[in-house]
Amino acid sequence: MSFKDYVIKNEYRSLIDNVVQDFYIPLLNESVSYKRAVGFFSSSALVELSKGITGLIRNNGKIQIVASPYLSPEDIEAIEKGYEARDTVIENALLRQISDEYLDHYSSQRLSLLTYLISNGLLDIKIAFTSDKKGIGMYHEKMGIIEDAEGNRIAFSGSMNESRTAMALNYETIDVFCEWDNDKERERVEEKSRAFESIWENREPNIEVLEFPRVSKALIEKYSKQENNLEIDKEQFGPIIKNKARKQNATPLGARIPDSIQLFDYQKEAISAWVGENYRGIFDMATGTGKTFTGLGAIAKICEDLEDELAVLIVCPFQHLVEQWVEDIVKFNIKPIIGFSSSPQKNWKDRLKKSTRDQRIRKDKKFFCFVCTNDTFSSDFVQGEINKVTTPLLIVVDEAHNFGAESLSKLLDDRFTYRLALSATLERHRDPEGTKALYDFFGKKCIEYSLERAIDEDKLTKYKYYPVLVHLNKDELSIYEQLSYEMSKHLRISKSGKRKLDSYGEILAIKRSRVIAAAELKLIKLKEVIEPYKNDHFILVYCGATTVRGSNGDRDDEIVEDIKQIEAVSSILGNSLDMKIAKFTAEESIEVRNSIKEHFKDGDDLQAIVAIKCLDEGVNIPGIKTAFILASTTNPKEYIQRRGRVLRKAPNKEYAEIYDFVTLPRPLNEVPGLTFDQMKRDLSLVKNELVRVKEFGRLSMNSMKANTLIWDIEEVYHITDEDIKEWEDAE
Repeated sequence: MSFKDYVIKNEYRSLIDNVVQDFYIPLLNESVSYKRAVGFFSSSALVELSKGITGLIRNNGKIQIVASPYLSPEDIEAIEKGYEARDTVIENALLRQISDEYLDHYSSQRLSLLTYLISNGLLDIKIAFTSDKKGIGMYHEKMGIIEDAEGNRIAFSGSMNESRTAMALNYETIDVFCEWDNDKERERVEEKSRAFESIWENREPNIEVLEFPRVSKALIEKYSKQENNLEIDKEQFGPIIKNKARKQNATPLGARIPDSIQLFDYQKEAISAWVGENYRGIFDMATGTGKTFTGLGAIAKICEDLEDELAVLIVCPFQHLVEQWVEDIVKFNIKPIIGFSSSPQKNWKDRLKKSTRDQRIRKDKKFFCFVCTNDTFSSDFVQGEINKVTTPLLIVVDEAHNFGAESLSKLLDDRFTYRLALSATLERHRDPEGTKALYDFFGKKCIEYSLERAIDEDKLTKYKYYPVLVHLNKDELSIYEQLSYEMSKHLRISKSGKRKLDSYGEILAIKRSRVIAAAELKLIKLKEVIEPYKNDHFILVYCGATTVRGSNGDRDDEIVEDIKQIEAVSSILGNSLDMKIAKFTAEESIEVRNSIKEHFKDGDDLQAIVAIKCLDEGVNIPGIKTAFILASTTNPKEYIQRRGRVLRKAPNKEYAEIYDFVTLPRPLNEVPGLTFDQMKRDLSLVKNELVRVKEFGRLSMNSMKANTLIWDIEEVYHITDEDIKEWEDAE
């Protein structure tokens, strides 16, 4: 075959096309020559350039690369001080860009392939830069010329940016010229070809081109492996999309974005970056910024690209999240199979069996979508059905931080060609190994849409933050100090050299956290601060901070202490203040929870929801205007999600209010009389509360409220800003 046997578009855009699968792989598979100007030289740029070259390698083709060095202001200053040092400065700048910092399994294999080509004289790299009386500058052109065995040439311009951030977030766009199409196209190809040859041979005015053998040697030494994987394109990208004019199904089988839903630019960028990473990656988006719609938009995109030859698995931690997903899934032309213990589809197992069978034997039944809980996903039945699927598999995991747990991460394997993780808090608290497992499987972040950006761009509402200072009573403090003393005897030095509690110390820490969570003064202060709101609506009160999983795995059951606190809070609001309230816990069925949400949204009779942890992940109640957070948590995942839950946009919601109950061991005026050991034991709790207050306060409309409390605490405990920074980094 030659280039002429392919349908080649004039332009490829990553939001519409998969540039790697639609352009690079099929055409480089027919190539014998590949000439490329890539912009800045770096390991990540070389990885991007290597996508699709395995076919060219089989054809004994040759590659020529022109790149520019990334020179820091210090490098340029050094060159300007002495021309003789120029080459050394450039060489050192190039060597700095040879890095393992962002390399995954496939990237390492790709760099090994390139070093094989360098060693065998099939790949040459030259470095270009501009140089004139004004000084040294960057050669930053992006273009390529490929040629097949019959001498047909294609030129293209534009394409990928070379920095990791740019590759992850920007659209990839290339303009393509085929010399056999017409005289104008032939002229453009010839112009590009002459320009590249002129640069390569160092004949271009004001551009200097040099070779740096030491850089090539460094690449070989760092990345060369004994075996070269010529199947890497096939393995990484899965089934290659056939290069043909696509026929649009009159009634598509798979997901499509409905006309009634318009995605924001940042959602489109996330999908584009995910496509550019070959349908693998992470959407790190603040709670309330549209992770679900972005995920469904990504599913719709891959369905179109694969012509609906795809099985989709959507996995959520809890039943109520599955139900919430289903509400949106059906808008995207999907009829999902809904799998969990009390699914409204009583025959969901039979449906899943039929779908896995049909996709093997029927061309018109290649697509199906299965949405389930984490526990249902990990069941032997579901795992067995997944093993039978022969079409490409896409797994979408909501609240993906949960999959860092070993019991779930072990189920993430090569069965899933395509992968998408959704989470506002992917980094697992005090579990770097679990966090690494998530990145290793899902890949890079395709978007990092922070709460700060969401507020600035008016995607989340602004908020006022009121820290409510409480302390332990005499009995609680006695228990707290005894537990702290016992915990101090169970500290061990970890492999990383940090002090860490042993297993029994962790048990003691949980007991101590329960003392803090159940502090009696919280209830007294709650009645005081909530009384001015007793005639208001759209109020949320968070109780409790600890949840254990029930035996059925599909519910989140709360501990006895949490139930006691929620009963006490309900009594204060419902009896003492005569407010109309509803409890939102695992004791309520999904139907009851949905009814609560509807009544709350209407703002007619129901004034407040009193909730435990089951409201943390994914529940959408945008109407909340005022939140009282009694739950004392040191886990950023939990308090960040709780804040995000309150900041969703809603009609007539100018801003939200958050009352955060900050618990310290004792009143601040008693701290100066403490012994050194007593103060030291206090600091564990104090520092965790300070980190949270600082995080909540920094983005609030009334940040001085938080700052005043922070300064008071820092003063009595002799804490510096550097201490807080050190604690944040340690977390």
